[in-house]
Amino acid sequence: MQTSASETPALPGPTLASPPGSPEQIAEAFDLCERLAKTHYENFSVGTRLIPRELRKHFYSVYAFCRGVDDLGDEADGNRLALLDEWEKQLDLCYKGSPTHPYFIALRQTIGQFSIPREPFEKLIEANRRDQTVLRHPDYEELLDYCDHSANPVGHLVLYIFGHREPELHSLADSTCTALQLANFWQDVERDYRIGRIYIPEEDMKRFGVSEETIRERAATPEFKKLMRFEIDRTRELFIEGYELVRHVRGQARIDLALFTAGGLTVLREIEKLDYDVLSKRPEVSKFAKIRLLISAYVRSRLRLEPLPARLFRPANR
Repeated sequence: MQTSASETPALPGPTLASPPGSPEQIAEAFDLCERLAKTHYENFSVGTRLIPRELRKHFYSVYAFCRGVDDLGDEADGNRLALLDEWEKQLDLCYKGSPTHPYFIALRQTIGQFSIPREPFEKLIEANRRDQTVLRHPDYEELLDYCDHSANPVGHLVLYIFGHREPELHSLADSTCTALQLANFWQDVERDYRIGRIYIPEEDMKRFGVSEETIRERAATPEFKKLMRFEIDRTRELFIEGYELVRHVRGQARIDLALFTAGGLTVLREIEKLDYDVLSKRPEVSKFAKIRLLISAYVRSRLRLEPLPARLFRPANR
């Protein structure tokens, strides 16, 4: 969907004070990406402390892209599809031209240094376009396709920065990223419904006898809990499948990738501790728990143990 010049909306975001194209402008752009990440996503202030210093700014630039496109798709005022078109134009300039938005000025450097292809970025934009019109998912396969656009590209971007381009490793990352996206959906069933979206596949709701009215009334019926247990169990299997990736990488990448899995599995366990009632209370992982997971993974890796203990892969209530 393209807009005419007179209808072109202005992308939200900070402005730069440094001269265009100067080293100072690039440094300022990276600083703005870092500020965004540390302000809006506390995991960055925890998880990036162990990342090699020379890589940190590139994780921040990728985060700024991901956060920006999600904000346009979920929260922006005005014509969101037109704004996403403008976001994609800035991406185009990263590959052929000179972007003007601060986050893309930084991202252009990251793309160039690590030879990152366009596809992961394009998929993330497409996922947010879908969010404007697709509010229900008929079956699990369609939901997985959505995750392939909304979540899996992030894993690819992380691997590119860590220097891994092997297709088999990217495939394993897909399992973890899809699982993370699903865990987020199950965590936010009630919140998503309030903005008009249901990510639970309609075929699953029908199978377990759960209607939209159940979610609207926040009624955690026995049928709803059985449905959630089913979704949690198969999401855990994806985490187990994707965890094999950790055994194929070394150094800080090993810890970071393990932490993605640890965070997602902990969300699943928190849902289980609530007896699958995600409608009355949103399950959350505290900042203290996240720090504890990081320290545990780091120490276990230093001792040449598996970064995550086996208990984390088991249900909390069985």
